[in-house]
Amino acid sequence: MPDSMTMFRLEGLPDFQQGDDLAGSIICTLEAQDKVLKAGDILVIAHKVVSKSEGACIDLAQVTPSADALALAKTVNKDARKVEVILSQSKRIVRAVKRPDQQEGVLIAEHKNGYVCANAAVDESNADHPGQLILLPEDPDLSAQRLCQRLSRHFSCEIGIVISDTFGRPWRLGQTNVAIGLANVPAVMKMEGELDAFGRPLSVTAPAFADELAAASGLLMEKSAKAPVIVFRGLDWPITQSSSQDLIRAQSEDLFK
Repeated sequence: MPDSMTMFRLEGLPDFQQGDDLAGSIICTLEAQDKVLKAGDILVIAHKVVSKSEGACIDLAQVTPSADALALAKTVNKDARKVEVILSQSKRIVRAVKRPDQQEGVLIAEHKNGYVCANAAVDESNADHPGQLILLPEDPDLSAQRLCQRLSRHFSCEIGIVISDTFGRPWRLGQTNVAIGLANVPAVMKMEGELDAFGRPLSVTAPAFADELAAASGLLMEKSAKAPVIVFRGLDWPITQSSSQDLIRAQSEDLFK
């Protein structure tokens, strides 16, 4: 790996609505600032601008909660319409817990794409108006691939794309950005057989490269800054036919059932 890299956020992107050209906006914003993408650059893009441009949003006024949503909403003290949307995005509910120290309880779900997170990643922050919920893109890997192809073609170089979201973490406080969609970027760098700094062979070391990028992007991707695109430059990484699914641990390896 190189001994240094640079990262910068792309300022000046517009607010996005369904049907907007996200790749085109990135291109225009870069060129307006006399910037270009270079071979080996990796863009980490907040999923919400992808979701908005793809129309993965829903207004609570359009939602009628089911009996299951009404019952679960009582358990966690949430709006039953929001719970209905969470259920629609979920394979299963992992935990539903009341919190005596908070008005709303905790609802942990397995998203239909396999991510285990709060509220199946259904979120209200940075929504365009009150009562709007933002969902994950239907297929974040495909969204990343389309963006990657368009930007690579325009700038005549191979780049990588990571689409990120913010998740909490078991056993640790706070949230961090993680990778939910990938194009060209390896999900995990397997280092079995390599040597550590003292010459000993590594047997299980496998850094989650895509998650490390996503987490680092959070240092510049402030929710109030309207800076949903972070560019990493100077890293050495292999172009890989990757998927965010490569980061999901199989349920058969769940030690806490």
